[in-house]
Amino acid sequence: MSRFLILPTVKVANLASHVLSLAAARIAGDWQARYGITPVLLETFVDCSRYRGTCYRAANWILLGQTQGRGRQDRRHTAEGTSKDIWVYPLQPQWRAGLGAGAASPILNKRTAPGDWAEEEFAGCALPDTRLTARLLTLARDFYARPMANVPQACASRAKTKAAYRFLEHADTTMDTLLQPHYRATEARVSKQAIVLAVQDSSSLDYTTHRATEGLGPIGSWAQAPQGLHLHSTLAFSEQGTPLGFLDVQCWARDRRAFGKKQLRHQLPIAAKESYKWLKSYRALAAVQARCPQTTLVSVGDREADLYELFAEAATDPAGPKLLVRAQHDRQLQDEQARLWQTLQAQPVAGIQVLQWPRQGSRAAREAQLAIRYAAVSLLAPTGHQGEPAMALWAVYAHEQQAPDGVQWLLLTTLPVTTFEQACAKLLWYTRRWGIEVLHRTLKSGCRIEQRQLGHADRLEACLAIDLVVAWRIYHLNKLGREHPDAACTLYFEDAEWKALMMFTTQNPVPPTKPPSLREAVRRVASLGGFLGRKGDGEPGTQTLWLGLQRLDDITAAISLMMRAATQPPVSSAIDSG
Repeated sequence: MSRFLILPTVKVANLASHVLSLAAARIAGDWQARYGITPVLLETFVDCSRYRGTCYRAANWILLGQTQGRGRQDRRHTAEGTSKDIWVYPLQPQWRAGLGAGAASPILNKRTAPGDWAEEEFAGCALPDTRLTARLLTLARDFYARPMANVPQACASRAKTKAAYRFLEHADTTMDTLLQPHYRATEARVSKQAIVLAVQDSSSLDYTTHRATEGLGPIGSWAQAPQGLHLHSTLAFSEQGTPLGFLDVQCWARDRRAFGKKQLRHQLPIAAKESYKWLKSYRALAAVQARCPQTTLVSVGDREADLYELFAEAATDPAGPKLLVRAQHDRQLQDEQARLWQTLQAQPVAGIQVLQWPRQGSRAAREAQLAIRYAAVSLLAPTGHQGEPAMALWAVYAHEQQAPDGVQWLLLTTLPVTTFEQACAKLLWYTRRWGIEVLHRTLKSGCRIEQRQLGHADRLEACLAIDLVVAWRIYHLNKLGREHPDAACTLYFEDAEWKALMMFTTQNPVPPTKPPSLREAVRRVASLGGFLGRKGDGEPGTQTLWLGLQRLDDITAAISLMMRAATQPPVSSAIDSG
């Protein structure tokens, strides 16, 4: 701020400290979206000869001391200026470590071609010591090789386990820092696509059984609910459904003291609510859109994302990311007697679209025949936003007519929908949202993040950053094997891995000279995890893949050891007969 002034004629109680809290709540997301760097501390100066800084004190800012009275133009060191109070406000718990570590600019951070996937996703991390970066790469490889193992099992030695715990406890290994290189790698993949669907979704991580873990919060709707962390992630997908990586991840623990104040939620600005997570992720996506102008980015969200503030944010920048959100609220329309749902239900059926519905629990996979309706709508601002303009959007209504309890979706989008084909495309795009649920399930069941016992939420978040990328890679392998079945398996597997895989599954002790296709390799890995490959089984899922990858690592290590022993001359020992 060059100046912070509230005129004496304005008589609003606590207005100054309230404005400061609003600014502090959103500046980290704004700065990250604009510059690619997350700030850790706010600083300002107050002329103590004229002002007392009362509003900063009321807003919980910290007074550090005073300046010497020198300005930018004091080249003679005479300190003829006015001494000022120095006030700061931390934006992160580990702000001291964050200031010492600095931040790497996504533009200036150049590196050589990666040697393997771990280097591609984690090399160039802004850590203060190269040894920390080396340990990060080692942990990523170990976690991927044994996705279901705990930390000691994955590290496979006492020394590596101790080094892993020291890494996760380090003040500089925060989730945001560790994920920055993966964000850049994802952005590079995004830039090669014409359309990218950025799916936002939330999940909770339950650590109730780890009662000694500090820094957790309730994950239910009451103060004594199970303890854990909340996760909100944005995962990018190609139009065909291939996961390209994460573009934003947020993790936090709820404050137990905040429960019981639900009735006050309508009085709070969006920046003070938990639902602000949707806007924060959208702004991170907007920064990517600005750097990838040739790609159309579409933010996809479920009913929880039906927020007027989110649509208003998208309306401010027509060149920014587009929105595709499933409607939750039956909003009032401009110049219409009926509300949103009734208006769409009254539209003529444009056609029938058949969707393949995946298996859900005990419910088998099925075909859903959906009647499609669409229309342009103008939504009035809700209560609390009176006076703001109406929101011009397009709506797509899909209803399974033959099943009264079946699918009934109403989608809102900022993209034009003027034909049946465009409506079907938006419906298909929304189904990609299932992919992030698959990834969250992989994270919990495959990487077993909820079984991590690390003693503090900060360490869990650092470990979660690695597990997120590992879970994405397993899911990416699964999808790539389906979409590019004839590609060489060397895209994903090292020579030692695919040779050991073929030797073990074919029971042939002679290493093959030609690598199999990616589809064949994926199915063989899945067979190690229990995939039978029967005619009606379809393609393997992520569960059999992560089980198979864990077995493949042990098989590769054993076969490599035996092959080295076979090529080395025997070691003779001399016996002293005395």
